[in-house]
Amino acid sequence: MKKIFLASFILFSFATSAQDATEIIRRMDQKMQGKSNTSEMTMQIVRPGWTREVGIKGWALGTEYSLILITAPSRDKGTAFLKRGTEMWNWQPSIDRSIKLPPSMMMQSWMGSDFTNDDLVKQSSIVEDYSHKILGDTTVNGYACHKIEMIPKENAAVVWGKVLTYVSKKDDLQLLVKFYDEDEFLINTMVMSDIKNIGGRLIPAKMEMIPAENPEHRTIIIYKNMEFDVPIDKEFFSTQNMKRVR
Repeated sequence: MKKIFLASFILFSFATSAQDATEIIRRMDQKMQGKSNTSEMTMQIVRPGWTREVGIKGWALGTEYSLILITAPSRDKGTAFLKRGTEMWNWQPSIDRSIKLPPSMMMQSWMGSDFTNDDLVKQSSIVEDYSHKILGDTTVNGYACHKIEMIPKENAAVVWGKVLTYVSKKDDLQLLVKFYDEDEFLINTMVMSDIKNIGGRLIPAKMEMIPAENPEHRTIIIYKNMEFDVPIDKEFFSTQNMKRVR
């Protein structure tokens, strides 16, 4: 009887932990995304000896629709990336052509940066496409955090083999993320910092992606402006609008 009780208790504790972990990830994701959002960012690609800066505007509606527009430098201005459900598109004004991106391109570098196509346009959902488990407590940059393991669900359209994310116990701030491949080798580390009020929410205004194989390389995204729960129709996210949005 005691063994049955102990087994039931362990199963209950595991299920409760998984539910708690998923709820933390849900709150964290909702805080950064809202029902919809618009954003303005700068991206700095840092390499030994040179730095390149890219201007970006973004629009998103839930997890199904997003559009990213490059505003600078002039040679890339007007380039756009569109997500509609599971379909991904890239508009390149220099060649007057739209390209549908296959899933095999999600791990490729985005605009020559250390972010992947999936990182920026987010083909996968961190809430729905992963199972979540709290591994323990830790501290990141002075913030008490939950350490949460994210394992992709079977048949989910996910490019990573495992993700470890560190979320502050206060305010549900994502402060550190480690991305692993299917063989559990560390590929990228993302560090979030510069916590400030943007668009009425306390969020990290700076994201820094660092590749494990080239730690002297990094890509930094800085949020300049962001608005949440703005009215955007699904029709905004069309291949036609991708070519004319400004």
